[in-house]
Amino acid sequence: MPSSLNRWLDLAFPNALHLIGIFVIALVLNRLLRAVTNLVIKQASAPGRPAQLREQQTRTLAGVLYGAGSKVVWVVALLTAVREFHIDITPALTLAGLASLAVGFGAQTLVRDVITGIYIVLEDQYVVGDTIQFADYIGRVEHLTLRRTVIRDARGALVTIANGEIRTVSNLSRDWSQAFVDVSLAPESPIEKTMQALESAAAALRSDPAWSQALVDGPRILGVQSFDRSSSTVRLQVRTAPTRQDEVARELRRRIQVEFQKQGIPTSSVHRIELAGVAHSSQEAAQADAGS
Repeated sequence: MPSSLNRWLDLAFPNALHLIGIFVIALVLNRLLRAVTNLVIKQASAPGRPAQLREQQTRTLAGVLYGAGSKVVWVVALLTAVREFHIDITPALTLAGLASLAVGFGAQTLVRDVITGIYIVLEDQYVVGDTIQFADYIGRVEHLTLRRTVIRDARGALVTIANGEIRTVSNLSRDWSQAFVDVSLAPESPIEKTMQALESAAAALRSDPAWSQALVDGPRILGVQSFDRSSSTVRLQVRTAPTRQDEVARELRRRIQVEFQKQGIPTSSVHRIELAGVAHSSQEAAQADAGS
């Protein structure tokens, strides 16, 4: 019995050392791969908007490559460790190849997801940190792999989208964003005085240091968008830094309201009421009530 135990220990001890060595080498390679990706990201970091975009692109691509490279390292380590037990892995590899071929026919969706993910990364369609719109979903990209895209929407929910499902995607974070602000006026509002008030509000926004950095172009007055007997609408256009159009539009509306109140310019008193998909103005609704 002791001789059998000693013989087993003589065989197992070298194998155990080899297994530990394989594990350590795989761990070191994995850490080295992580260090290289971090170094690449650090070199891409620099102040300025173009540099920030380049850093986001580099970070996304490095993350995808690290994930794929790490899996390759551990698979090779596992196959090498199996050989230490004198197990012939050739039949297993052949069987795995046949199985992967069979699974491939049934996993066409997965293959499509991965191929689409490769094109998303290589063509730089969007990166982590971008705000995108896909179908009814709008959100900030928080995670991107070759198989899926994870975004966080306005409600704070994490939405997972298979890359293969993405046919048309809008990137809302590139170059600039745009907003249109419509101002409804009462029929008796003097149009020239109104235009001057709108220009004053727009000029005040442009000259404000707290907001000028968010502006790319405008705000500028496009003109009268619509006109009828109950109200008229004047439209303004403003281009902003990416994803800042909503906050700029809100601030512009606030300044317009303050300017109108200062100059005594009346706004439209017409309010719209939606009933069963039919829109009525409050004046029309009041007339209908009086007639009944």
